Amino acid sequence: MTVPDFHPSHVVPPDGMTTWSAPDAAWPGVRLDPLLPVQVVERRGDWALALCSNGWSAWVDGRLLLPVPHGPPAAGQAAARTADPRPLLGAVAGDLSRYRELVEELSAGRLDGESFAERTRGMRMGMVVDGEAMWLYDARHERWCYCDGGTLETYAVERGPSEGASAYGEVEP
Repeated sequence: MTVPDFHPSHVVPPDGMTTWSAPDAAWPGVRLDPLLPVQVVERRGDWALALCSNGWSAWVDGRLLLPVPHGPPAAGQAAARTADPRPLLGAVAGDLSRYRELVEELSAGRLDGESFAERTRGMRMGMVVDGEAMWLYDARHERWCYCDGGTLETYAVERGPSEGASAYGEVEP
């Protein structure tokens, strides 16, 4: 049986995903099948209430859902706003520059190993570029983001979902 007017907005990631009966990471439930189409009917911070075509629904980590692509906006409608990758690119570039300066100081003997370790403690950064595809590590929000050159989307996260945080880590009012 299919829910009338079911229009999938997302699909479950290829590895499947855990569900919860409420937006509370303490009580995980069953796993959703890989690539299962779902419709997000409510959001609470990082949580999303996913409706399946058979009418069953559960809370999931909404950051992990893969959006179903839709056609371009109709004439006269504004294009959907997406996260701008440039601020995160700038932050990664700045962190890399600071790390390189410390490596230069260490190599030139102006910094000892202990000082190097102390000044780099807590530094985390990551970037993989493969042609037009790029993955950036957002250390501030502990997640990997995918960028196609124009848009930035959360790709993988290190922590469970939290209530009150948006898809890009800013706290919602």
